[in-house]
Amino acid sequence: MIIVDGERVRLDTLLRPVPSATLRLVAGVPCRWSVVAGDGSGWFPPDVPHRYDYHGRPYFHGDDLRLQVPCMQLTVTAARGMEHDEARTRLVPRPGGEHLVELTPARLYDAAARGWYGGDLHVHLNWAGDLVAVPADAAAAQHGEDLHVLNLLAGNVSGRRVYDREALEHWTDRDLPWSDATHVARMGVEYRNDLLGHIYAFAPRAAPGRYHTGFDGDADWPPNADGLRELRGLGALVGYSHPFRTPIADGDPPKGIVSPVPRNCAARELVADAALGLVDSLDVLTHASIPATASVYRRLLGAGNRLAVTAGTDAMISFTRSDTQSNPPGWARVYARVEGELTARSFAAAVRAGRTFATTGPWLELSVNGHGPGHVLHAGRGQRISVTATAIGPEVTAVRIRTAEGVWAGAERLPAEDGASGRPGYSVVHWGRGEDRLTVTAELRVDAPTYVVAEVLCDPHPRTLTATGYALTSPVYVDVDGKQVARREDVRWCLEWLDGLETLIRQHGRLASPYQFGDHMSLLQQARAVYLGRLS
Repeated sequence: MIIVDGERVRLDTLLRPVPSATLRLVAGVPCRWSVVAGDGSGWFPPDVPHRYDYHGRPYFHGDDLRLQVPCMQLTVTAARGMEHDEARTRLVPRPGGEHLVELTPARLYDAAARGWYGGDLHVHLNWAGDLVAVPADAAAAQHGEDLHVLNLLAGNVSGRRVYDREALEHWTDRDLPWSDATHVARMGVEYRNDLLGHIYAFAPRAAPGRYHTGFDGDADWPPNADGLRELRGLGALVGYSHPFRTPIADGDPPKGIVSPVPRNCAARELVADAALGLVDSLDVLTHASIPATASVYRRLLGAGNRLAVTAGTDAMISFTRSDTQSNPPGWARVYARVEGELTARSFAAAVRAGRTFATTGPWLELSVNGHGPGHVLHAGRGQRISVTATAIGPEVTAVRIRTAEGVWAGAERLPAEDGASGRPGYSVVHWGRGEDRLTVTAELRVDAPTYVVAEVLCDPHPRTLTATGYALTSPVYVDVDGKQVARREDVRWCLEWLDGLETLIRQHGRLASPYQFGDHMSLLQQARAVYLGRLS
């Protein structure tokens, strides 16, 4: 009983005794399990954090696990990351007994068998949250999701304390202990400035001298470019994380650079740093706006920048119930085609070379005259090239081929009983039962330097652990008569972006002296010179 305003309240009338039983969950490999009762409640093994994903589904990782459950109808699901389907069963356990549940998720595709390895380049072991996560939690999640590459980032929140800094300094330039031939885990860094943007660093050889600027009264100085140079000097793969949250469509001017919330973590210095060759990649697939980031990515490519597409989820293992932050790591992944064995260095080299695609689930392939993402194709004016894009996945609704000028060709999936003709410019594939592949092939006449990417559009699907299902390749670059793409409209867009960034720094930058302001202006002038040179 409890006392409320002096009155005794009986709680025993709220209790509903239910006999219990034990479940033993076996898959033969580590998996992500969900055990849900008919009333929506989740059940967990002892001493396991009670985690919930984007859809509010409870989950935990492991294999050959035991847990006590009520004797009521239960749904048990075993999943294993995006390369596998879900396996599911329903049962009502007998009171007092132990029930063996054997479920093994079937493979949808096997990336490693093709030389592709999937990674999540932005995960935190501890970043505030409602519990303190330990390395065993990260190990269970990585193997349970069959995530090939895991980048655990040390980073601050709103002050000078850097979470997991000690782990970075202890494990720097070494694989974490649970790594094996097909799973590599490393400690990395999130370099943070809320005015200019956040940067991930994968596999640095040593801890950096600076982790953040602009917090606790510190100046927004030096520019992010200095952090990028230091991290690159330490051998790290670097790129901008969760770049944009506000809507940015293809035809929009870059007016959103100065927003009502200037310190919103947007990747504002990205356009300058990309021009100066300081950035290896852009996390287009992220918990922020995927469509907005994809639009900016295409602008950067069209303006002559060469960046790999990557994925960083910002999943936080120290959170148990917080939208995408409590999702398992790897709910979005960058797949990189690795040459030779999987190591931190070989994976980073593949990303730098642009041999990547990023996805929330679908498998995506691109071939341009037989070459994949990252290749530079040298063509003559008027030459014809053959392009094929293929996607695999139950959520796939359309595959599109894009060039610097926009969507070139596409294929759309419609239900077999749907008599609609699809969207203009699309071929239509009537998707029958058991089919999971969609291909578009087109021939492109090259009249000017360009690039070619493939993208996948998706319907909402339970295995998509965010609002937007999507996949995108890095480009195949098509140089014509020795010239690289530098589309005038995109270059001018980048120059306008730099003007907006200058205004933002003047109005909102916390700078302690004129020379600090001068460093920012010098960076912008260098970037402007690069873009102006491309215009000529």
